Amino acid sequence: MNIRNICIGALALSMVSGVSFAGALDSPDNMAPFFVDSGMKTMKPKAEFKAAWDSMAKDKQDAMMKECQDAAMSKPHAEFCANLQALGGAN
Repeated sequence: MNIRNICIGALALSMVSGVSFAGALDSPDNMAPFFVDSGMKTMKPKAEFKAAWDSMAKDKQDAMMKECQDAAMSKPHAEFCANLQALGGAN
């Protein structure tokens, strides 16, 4: 009985914590405005990138900038984060 409870608790914890790993940079809704293709492989030109950034809500901008400043979180999004840094971050 005790081992069963431990296993169930571990499973529940892994399910809950898995959601917390997805951040602002992993959300297709947040990232899509910055890319020209649906596969999000080609970023928009700098002027369009800046326009997409400027039209984004401040709370989303802050979350994205925070993740770009975290080396582990930003690594898969290095090119995107470099573009944000070039813009000077949030306005």
